[in-house]
Amino acid sequence: MLQVALAQVRLNARRFIAVSLAVMIAVGFLTATLIINSSSKASLTQSIGEGYRNADLVVMPEVSYDAPPTVITQQMADAIRDTDGIAGTYAVISSYVNMGEGKKTSFAELNNTAEDRALFPVDIVEGDLPAAGEVAVDQDTADRLGLAPGSVLSLTASGELNAEATGLTTSAIVSTSRDPMKMGAAQLYAPTATVEQFASAEQGFRSVQASLAPGANLEDVQAAVGQKLADAGFTGLTVRTVAEQTEATVASFTGGEDQLTVILLAFAAVAVLVCALVVSNTFSVLVAQRTRELALLRCIGAARSQIRRSVIVEALLVGVVASIAGVLVAVALVGAIVAYLQNIPESGFATLSVSPLSVIVGLGVGVVMTVLAALVPARAATAVAPLAALRPADDVRAGTRQGKVRLVSGLVLLAAGAALLAAGAVRADLLLALPGGMLSFVGVLMCATLFIPSLVRAVGSLAAPLGVPGKLAAVNAVRNPQRTSATSSALLIGVTLVAMMMTGAATARDSLSTLLSQEFPVDVAISGGLSDGSPFTGDDADTARAVPGVNQAALLPVAGTTDMDGYPTEVYALDPADRGVLQDTTVDVAPGSILMPQGTKEKTVTVNGAKGDMTLDVILSESGAMQPLVAGSTADELGGVPKTADPDVYLSGPQLWLSVDDSLTSNELLNLQSDLAEAVGVEDYMVSGAAIVRASFEQVIDVLLMVVTGLLGVAVVIALVGVANTLSLSVLERTRESSLLRALGLTRGQLRGMLALEALLIAGVAALLGTVLGALYGWLGAQSALGAFSPVAVSIPWEQLGVVLAVALLAGLAASVLPARRAARLSPVAGLAAD
Repeated sequence: MLQVALAQVRLNARRFIAVSLAVMIAVGFLTATLIINSSSKASLTQSIGEGYRNADLVVMPEVSYDAPPTVITQQMADAIRDTDGIAGTYAVISSYVNMGEGKKTSFAELNNTAEDRALFPVDIVEGDLPAAGEVAVDQDTADRLGLAPGSVLSLTASGELNAEATGLTTSAIVSTSRDPMKMGAAQLYAPTATVEQFASAEQGFRSVQASLAPGANLEDVQAAVGQKLADAGFTGLTVRTVAEQTEATVASFTGGEDQLTVILLAFAAVAVLVCALVVSNTFSVLVAQRTRELALLRCIGAARSQIRRSVIVEALLVGVVASIAGVLVAVALVGAIVAYLQNIPESGFATLSVSPLSVIVGLGVGVVMTVLAALVPARAATAVAPLAALRPADDVRAGTRQGKVRLVSGLVLLAAGAALLAAGAVRADLLLALPGGMLSFVGVLMCATLFIPSLVRAVGSLAAPLGVPGKLAAVNAVRNPQRTSATSSALLIGVTLVAMMMTGAATARDSLSTLLSQEFPVDVAISGGLSDGSPFTGDDADTARAVPGVNQAALLPVAGTTDMDGYPTEVYALDPADRGVLQDTTVDVAPGSILMPQGTKEKTVTVNGAKGDMTLDVILSESGAMQPLVAGSTADELGGVPKTADPDVYLSGPQLWLSVDDSLTSNELLNLQSDLAEAVGVEDYMVSGAAIVRASFEQVIDVLLMVVTGLLGVAVVIALVGVANTLSLSVLERTRESSLLRALGLTRGQLRGMLALEALLIAGVAALLGTVLGALYGWLGAQSALGAFSPVAVSIPWEQLGVVLAVALLAGLAASVLPARRAARLSPVAGLAAD
């Protein structure tokens, strides 16, 4: 029977092309996910390791959530340096500073240089290591700011009010570290004494790196350092090799888990599930087509087990070849992505890592999935009695015993899942709704044989006006209900998930917009004052108003202070003419009253001003983030911040409040944030508000939706391969029928049209049903996830769902092209002579 199976695969290889393609896509997706996981860890390890690349041992404070980290002191560093086997040490101290003056200030990380030059973690590109009064600058920062050896930098301590600037002369340009903990800011290096001027006295060293003396054993020296620290009474420190420290740092970034990989694997599981449906459906059709052949083999002595093994061997061969191809495609694809990233300076540390596990899992899942999916068809092959060569095996219909069990099980799952899903939506409990949605959807798939053929038949009646091809297409599409249901179910899974994500994202976006409008009083607020420490003025409001996209801008001066939760908080003055900047333009703050954020329990509030204190009646705002506001006349009576205010208490000073154009997109709003920061002279993070937060969230939602749709698109592609495969096999088994129709007058164009309509009916019903189910699941899912935070009103993205439906129909039509072309090319005489 092995020779029979091999002969079947060799002689009918064309029939296995589509199913092999489906397996290859699914295995490639799964393998690529695992390779991306191992490559991302390898890339992260390489980038993090740059900070320790010249060291052998790293001593750091032990991470503990129960106690503050141990401060590494000079005595500890000296103990490490004096350990036998240590050649040199580098006690790392760093501080964050502001670099530049006025509106050209930028953020930077200042690190000390190593006393042992061999331990310095970056290369010197130009110049020499800095001495007292000098500083080294990384290459990227030097290129961006046009710095060279001899340039003078003005540095001030970050976070300190009225900090004095220190001028340092650039002595060297060094390579830019790709350590992710250093990227995003300018990287500066100076002698330890210089860095200590900007660092707090109690922070100590961040770590101590050590190099080994020639001939020293790494493990022995590691143990000796730990013992010496313990003997000296120094606790709360870890002594690791560079490899161990890098691995621990990578684990701390992910919490020991890789959520991205988990998410990608979930989508890969969907692709594998859809592929299994396609494989099972394909082998079911192949077995049905070979009923006479298999029965004849039984008649000449083949046992049931031999027939079953022959079908499984065919599936095994298909699974092995397609899985190998999928793994090779995945390696090539990820390799191309890594090669591209390596040409980008910011991601030059990207590394391709193909772990044996990713290859083994990809091959194993592909082969096992293909074989398991073929088990039911293989069992059906042995159900053919030796003398029943002309009678095909019965399908699993609702009227058979197996069909009744499947139908009852599906209805039970559907009812139980729907109840859980509804309860989760009502109680806004996602953990309750999620299993309910999964169970109900499995129930829908199990009951598909009950309603999908009926839907196809009902929709097929619309094709009757197209004449004979339309009527024949409607009949042929439901000739084998089991096959039609399996093919539609594969596409139904992908479309439902895509529509669910689109509806959920649209509902979440609208609900978030409503929530932010209630939470934030204005579209955009700029706080904190200018980079040089001076407060905002009316000129800054005019500057902001001139930025494209800004409708109105108002300067809110500080009228005084009041205590909120035990801390002094600014009270701002709002001119009635500037109420247009508020989300709620009907807000009216009368003299003698104060507008307070939602949740304030006091009926009156005392405000401290330079001219005296005032007790004002509280008006509650609908916004929980509303700053205390008073009328302009009340502000005149208060006179601003009281002279007795504690100088150590930080007050942000006047603010700029802005309203923006409602038609701006998420990207335009984020660009507006940068434009405002640059125009006014502040950092980007100082520009906030409802519009900015909404844009940030919407951008995340849009990116996630795009990624998820792309990932689920893999499942949809596999399902469409199944549609094409089903049509191809159907054309092969209906060769004589098609030729007879041709002989009776059906033209080639009509035959192609008939097959195209069949594909449209199968794909269209699945896409339409998936769109409806996806919209329902998306709405209930959003209600479950967001209902506890704000009212959720369903938002149906009609345009996006229409595109999904149209793409599914066009793809179904495209899937019919090759089968229809093959059927139309065959002459009626040759077709009627075929067996």
